[in-house]
Amino acid sequence: MIRIFMVGCDGAMGRTITDFVTTQDDIEISGGFSPIAGYTCDYPVYHNFDDVDADSFDVIVDFSHFSLFSSLSEFAKRCKKPLLVATTGLEAGSVEKLKELSNHFSVFHTANMSYGVNLLVNLVEKAVQNIEGFDIEIVESHHNKKADAPSGTALMIANAIKNNIRRPVEFLYGRHGKSTKRKEEEITIHAVRGGTIPGEHTVIFAGQDEILQIQHTALSKRVFAAGAIKAVRFIVDKPNGMYDMNSIINE
Repeated sequence: MIRIFMVGCDGAMGRTITDFVTTQDDIEISGGFSPIAGYTCDYPVYHNFDDVDADSFDVIVDFSHFSLFSSLSEFAKRCKKPLLVATTGLEAGSVEKLKELSNHFSVFHTANMSYGVNLLVNLVEKAVQNIEGFDIEIVESHHNKKADAPSGTALMIANAIKNNIRRPVEFLYGRHGKSTKRKEEEITIHAVRGGTIPGEHTVIFAGQDEILQIQHTALSKRVFAAGAIKAVRFIVDKPNGMYDMNSIINE
């Protein structure tokens, strides 16, 4: 039995994963962390990382807020257990910290736990390697409670394009004003927020007289929970190092 310590158990994804795990025979959640005093669940919930026994779990799964990253990283460093981080909005310094931690234990990091989204990224990488002269726009839509914009997934897609395209790239976040004629090097990222949209990402390749669109739509948060559990099974016995969804796709 793989035992998960769920950081951010009080959040929407923490609750979704908690529910999803009840359908799995080989995984359980043995404890969780919430910054909300008094928050309770069907398993022990801690409000201070110092109170958590490292022997009580096998993998740390983090779907919390990026403001908790500093204390989370210290907790992970103390426990030296596999760490899965799916929190979005992390700064560049936080990602570098994850790389440093991966020298001591396995770290799985992705901006999106959906297997389908990561296949979308692979398709986008292939597209930009094989087409030229197309303008590229990214549109992402999420629920009205999402704290960060653009989404971590949109940035993941944008960086995948930047790393594979054969021309200079400049990111533009939205477009407004009277002098906004498109520049050739632009990749524009648009953020839509409303209702209960779990997540939708569309990459638009607009060429001369033709348009190619690659899109992923999440119909519920369970797709992210399923991806997270797939990642937990993958990382639990892996050696030190950095891993992501491509590690699973390419295995």
